[in-house]
Amino acid sequence: MVLRLNIDQIELPTRDWICKVQIVEISRPRESLDKKCTFQNFILEDEEECQIKAVMYSDEIEQYADTLKLLHTYLISTAKVKVSPTSYGKPIHKLYWILDKETVIAEIKPSDAVEKPLPLPTKLNITTFDRIPHLLVDSAAEIDILAIVLRCGPQKNAGRSHHRCREITLCDNQKNQFLFTLWEDFGEIEGHEIASQMATAADLLIILGRSIGISTYHGLSLQTRYNSTVRVNPNYPQAVALMNWAKENKTALLSCPSDKTSTSSSIAPMRVSTAAQQLLSIADISSASSMGVLSLDAQMAILDEFQDFCVLECSGCKQKKRTKDRKDFDCPKCKRTTALVPRCSFQIDLLDNTGTTTASISAELGEKLLSMTAEDIFEITCTKRQSLSLNHVHEMLSDRLFNIQLRKSSWASSNTTHATLSILSYMEKQHAPHTTTDRTSKKIKPLEISEVEVTATTTAAGSSNAPPKFQPPTPAKKV
Repeated sequence: MVLRLNIDQIELPTRDWICKVQIVEISRPRESLDKKCTFQNFILEDEEECQIKAVMYSDEIEQYADTLKLLHTYLISTAKVKVSPTSYGKPIHKLYWILDKETVIAEIKPSDAVEKPLPLPTKLNITTFDRIPHLLVDSAAEIDILAIVLRCGPQKNAGRSHHRCREITLCDNQKNQFLFTLWEDFGEIEGHEIASQMATAADLLIILGRSIGISTYHGLSLQTRYNSTVRVNPNYPQAVALMNWAKENKTALLSCPSDKTSTSSSIAPMRVSTAAQQLLSIADISSASSMGVLSLDAQMAILDEFQDFCVLECSGCKQKKRTKDRKDFDCPKCKRTTALVPRCSFQIDLLDNTGTTTASISAELGEKLLSMTAEDIFEITCTKRQSLSLNHVHEMLSDRLFNIQLRKSSWASSNTTHATLSILSYMEKQHAPHTTTDRTSKKIKPLEISEVEVTATTTAAGSSNAPPKFQPPTPAKKV
């Protein structure tokens, strides 16, 4: 006897079942990472709006190419049921289905007298832009997004690597902006579709991105992952509402200021409304035990002029290496011979009226601050073994106040957990008032968090409400 079940009723041992589902997402056929097979991902939704992932391989993809269509309804019988892997974040269901040659798939057509197609879907598991900075970013975590496309850049090579990408600027209905990188074929196919439609469409486009990754490598941004899907102007009520809002606010959206926000891209910033984040002081950040993205207003200065301003890393996996020798090497993670490329990375000092602390700044964010490329920095500091001239940086940072977004993360050694700060973005707010530096203030020490409590050395920087002024350091003779 065949059991008519919904998705949640189907378990690993369930036999002889049939389920009525609608395809609410379908990816392009992709080649597996090991190049051994082709696969295609689907998201299926039943009558109770429960969703599950399904996958189809090689021969079946071609066989069902003309049958399986987005938003069409099907009766599926006895697909293989497997446990969902959790290595790419939280799956939409604890199980997933494999649609193989022994699975029975029958389409329900609108003219069917017995079964009727399911109505258009309304369920979306969207992560809003104002939530993204508060997420504890996991390298494997994936989210779904619904956003307005403001700008679309050309297809290009990423730095010195051979990886192709296209960068687009996304915006939500709170005017929060994020950079979204479409890697490899996503840039060539979905990116080309977006660019082509933007060139002719009168209205701004809406995209639905599923299984999207969060990156902090070049500041906080979004990027496609291997299993991502990107759909333009999806037929969801939420997308229609966002599209209508974008029509009404098109002029204001396209004139959103971005030139004072420094992030990973020259075309698009990460801008999250400050109303969505609590503004903290340096003392608050130093004493807080929670990790994640934090926001503060502070001055910036480079007090250590003789630090290393760049590192070498694998051009493939981006693993940092301690060497300064750029010869090719066998990367155990990439499993191939690869080159070492320089990446800008250095420490910068932050100051407000509660104390000072040090944060790291890297990649294109650091290059923009120094007005130098990583290649230039490596040539000066490593090849020529000279110190960088930072007078222009001191002058640029002097008497300026910035809104800074930091990531506070931790790493453990022995019985102590150390906290580190890294800058994700900064935006000039105003000129800081002229004040004299309190020479008795001390820098907050590197944070150490024990297993049972947080301990941090905080620093009073004077009783004045105005941030003390950083003085450019007096260069010392380099030994």
